[in-house]
Amino acid sequence: MSECSVTLDRIALDDWRDVHSWARLAEACRFQPWGPNTEDQTRDFVKAAVEAWSHEPRQRFAHVVRFEGAVVGMGELRVRSHTYRQGEISYLVHPRVWGRGLGTEVGRSLLSLGFDQLGLHRIYATCDPRNLGSSRVLAKLGMTYEGHHRHTAWIRDGWRDSLMFGILEEEWEAGARSGVDPAGPVPERWGGRVRQGDFTGEAARRDGEE
Repeated sequence: MSECSVTLDRIALDDWRDVHSWARLAEACRFQPWGPNTEDQTRDFVKAAVEAWSHEPRQRFAHVVRFEGAVVGMGELRVRSHTYRQGEISYLVHPRVWGRGLGTEVGRSLLSLGFDQLGLHRIYATCDPRNLGSSRVLAKLGMTYEGHHRHTAWIRDGWRDSLMFGILEEEWEAGARSGVDPAGPVPERWGGRVRQGDFTGEAARRDGEE
């Protein structure tokens, strides 16, 4: 487990400049179907993420990631099906803080939100097969590799595939009962703000299903 201290805060309109600091970088969106963003594209993205908090039933939970006092990334959980209690997590951190364990901390907090607070049954995440760091983070979070999906998105260098990882509520609870999570101790219950200490999923580009 890393010793970094990460805070997830509900995204606000004023965060768009910080979000744009990485959304404009080709390095940050290399494996994604979006970007590099213009300022208008980032503003529109942040506006939609903020407005999603007022939707009922709520399906999209978007947060900015703060580290050492600065906004350095985003983390999202999307409820893909209320009926079947299915969710998806995605997160991205600024290239300048890659390799410092932030992805693991953010992922763990998002899983806690989904299972402990929203009562989901299954949470999944995807990543580009070429993004080996992302695969390692998802495995470290205790998520199981579930398959290789072909040609799921068109990006700048052509069609890309996606690896699927998932974790079930009983698997998350087993870690909590034993007092050990694959990524470290289970975090505090989710409030408006969670303090903890480069993966990007595809949740940001798809609408909720139910």
